[in-house]
Amino acid sequence: MQDVFIYLALSGVLTVLLWTPYILARLFVWGLPTFLNNYPEGFPAHQPEAPLWAQRAQRAHLNMVETMPAFIAVVVAAALLEAGSAAVAEWAAVFFYSRVGHAIVYIAGVPYLRTPVYLVSWAAILMIGAEILL
Repeated sequence: MQDVFIYLALSGVLTVLLWTPYILARLFVWGLPTFLNNYPEGFPAHQPEAPLWAQRAQRAHLNMVETMPAFIAVVVAAALLEAGSAAVAEWAAVFFYSRVGHAIVYIAGVPYLRTPVYLVSWAAILMIGAEILL
């Protein structure tokens, strides 16, 4: 079960790190003084346009934030119920690596891959849930 928690921790770290690219882009677009002042004048109605990759990075981060509660819930439930630890660990690894792939594909703007890679992580959560229920 230890491997499951390693992938849970790695997924948490990934969630935090996905915040970094678009915040750095904002720093460079807004400039240091405005960035440190929190918001440019007229924000949020008027704000400097972030590069497309940075906008995609922000959406990748938000998607991870939205997905983490379900992943956390099934991992904690599996641990508490001592359900199929080897299979759960494998699906937790699938979740983590698919989320790394999702972030790369999303930020790079690779067409036709974002949704399938996301669905792999979604399936991993469902498979962990199935391990608990079966």
